[in-house]
Amino acid sequence: MLSTPTVRTTAPPVGPSGAHPATRPPAASATGLVKAYGRGATEVRALDGATLVIPAGRLTAVMGPSGSGKSTLMHAMAGLDSVDEGSIRLGETEVSQLSERQRTLMRRQRIGFVFQSFNLVPSLTAQENITLPLRLARRTADAAWLEELVSTLGLGDRLTHRPGELSGGQQQRVAVARALVTRPDIVFADEPTGNLDSRHGHVLLAFLQKAARDLGQTVVMVTHDPTAASYADQVVFLADGRVAGELPDPTVPTVLAAMAGLEQPATRAES
Repeated sequence: MLSTPTVRTTAPPVGPSGAHPATRPPAASATGLVKAYGRGATEVRALDGATLVIPAGRLTAVMGPSGSGKSTLMHAMAGLDSVDEGSIRLGETEVSQLSERQRTLMRRQRIGFVFQSFNLVPSLTAQENITLPLRLARRTADAAWLEELVSTLGLGDRLTHRPGELSGGQQQRVAVARALVTRPDIVFADEPTGNLDSRHGHVLLAFLQKAARDLGQTVVMVTHDPTAASYADQVVFLADGRVAGELPDPTVPTVLAAMAGLEQPATRAES
């Protein structure tokens, strides 16, 4: 468990404006997740009983040492990968009971993704990339919402440009707009600032924070960066495939202290 006293390990998370989770259902939850690779002596458990709740309308950062299971947890909760044991719920939907086709439809209709590598379609313009999820779902764009996204992210003069004509920061902002354009139940962001400089990273993190606090969007962000984590409403820490603690209202110093508490046991074991 985390050694720093600022980390909450038992109290439940709160929703926007301090609302108790009893009055606002969680956006997603995971219970007892197990994901193993290999068998016998070569078995590695990427997840080993991970349990957590993602509150609605909040920005949650997920952190942990290398190999702690961060990306595996995100992929499992997003329906991109299956688990060997445990339960995953997206709202009232039990994800583990869905067929592959049903998971595909769920991802298309209810989940947004922001990847470190942007994952834009090179042959499409910025606007076409943004609206691609709507076309795949055969839905019509909400013109007002699309305009708000484009304006807030500063993409108004870049909509006709293709990814190769955009900077890294502009490409990532297009990817964020694409993730939000369908108004998904939850957005998963995997190291979203990993390929950005500090200035563009700040712009992106500020927008994700605004999306949660002002627009009510639920965002889960996997990151190794304490500065990025400080933009979140709470940080969930993983160690050895399990949730080791939660930190509400994080700051860079409290995140660093919590991470140091996670890494100390491993350091002692290696010495």
